[in-house]
Amino acid sequence: MQLYGVRGWGSGIAEAMLTLADMQYQLIDVTGFDQPGASRDALTAANPLAQIPTLVLATGQVITESAAIALMVIDQAPQLAPPQDTPERLRFYRLLIWLVANVYPTFTYGDYPERWAPSAPSELRASSDAHRQHLYQWLEGEVVGPFVMGENVSVLDAYLAAMVSWRPGQDWFKANCPKIAAAAERTRNLDLLAPIMKANGWL
Repeated sequence: MQLYGVRGWGSGIAEAMLTLADMQYQLIDVTGFDQPGASRDALTAANPLAQIPTLVLATGQVITESAAIALMVIDQAPQLAPPQDTPERLRFYRLLIWLVANVYPTFTYGDYPERWAPSAPSELRASSDAHRQHLYQWLEGEVVGPFVMGENVSVLDAYLAAMVSWRPGQDWFKANCPKIAAAAERTRNLDLLAPIMKANGWL
């Protein structure tokens, strides 16, 4: 498999999930893909929408969207999600889709506010950042500990291991969402994941 990504970005979450599942991949670094040039050309050859992560399977099939990659991963490594036909499996689905449908868009708008609100970019960034903090405070109540779903690491932990390093940052999480902070720290320090976390600047 080939994983098109950029260190420190959301593609690092896909790296972590694939690593937890012991699924071998080659990382294709497309730093600078958001500007014309060789990186963008390489990415759009695989995915004309120029999204990261973009995962190209050995069959040539292209998988995008981190939640789709997560679901593919648990098909191959079912230990990275609660068992099928249990209430916890349904809660896992809810949290996975909630995370990418609610929290991720705050970065879409907040990271590049001038694209969406050219007359008031600072206001959009401030409001999206504030909304994200509110969302994380709700998620704090859903974390069982020591990992998100309990005793076993899941693909959800790969998300939070990365996301606590993004705005509002690790100090905010430690002060306001200690269960998220603790689960993320435990995940980042797993022997399997520590090299990935360091490479992405999250450890």
